[in-house]
Amino acid sequence: MLSRTLISLLLLAFCSCRNSSPDTRPHQKSDKLKLTVHSTFFEILADSAMILTEEKVTYDPTYYRIYYPNGDIPSDRGVCTDVIIRTYRKLGIDLQKAVHEDITTAFNLYPQTWGLPGPDKNIDHRRVPNLMTFFTRKGASLPVTNNAKDYLPGDIVTWDMGQGRPHIGIVVNEFSSDRNRHMIVQNIGFGQELVDYLFERPIVGHYRYKGN
Repeated sequence: MLSRTLISLLLLAFCSCRNSSPDTRPHQKSDKLKLTVHSTFFEILADSAMILTEEKVTYDPTYYRIYYPNGDIPSDRGVCTDVIIRTYRKLGIDLQKAVHEDITTAFNLYPQTWGLPGPDKNIDHRRVPNLMTFFTRKGASLPVTNNAKDYLPGDIVTWDMGQGRPHIGIVVNEFSSDRNRHMIVQNIGFGQELVDYLFERPIVGHYRYKGN
């Protein structure tokens, strides 16, 4: 894993080449990273997720009205999808905007579980089934296997928690105690944490998304 000092110096050049600009509103953090020639996108993505484990977050599934684009719920609140959203945002990729734009053009191809009449930029990107649909539509879907070596740092994984409850997390550079698989950063109810979770529940989605 990259050192915290190195991470803090990463990605300025990378982010500056994207169209989205940093959100300077008081509730947003300006903590985008700077890319070096020695670091891959997914390596930095995984280390960005590790930064989140240092922040105290209470699990909170409350519906919030948020800014658009680059909106976020209060920084000390969140659910599993917010781990993914905040990780990508550190690399200048706004999943709120990306999902909203895609669901606006293809609303009927997204899950209709919630009975909404149309897109909702406050919540659509914060729902696991929508992220799964988005990643698949962007060609980021990978095979679901039982081989730990197939799941690399920066990969997004979704699980079936039973009773129709999905979950999502991100693979990072840390290894399990037996060194057989990579660890996961997730929020399953106990904040943004690093856990050995890859095969704890049935995997239903595997993605490797680099942005548009």
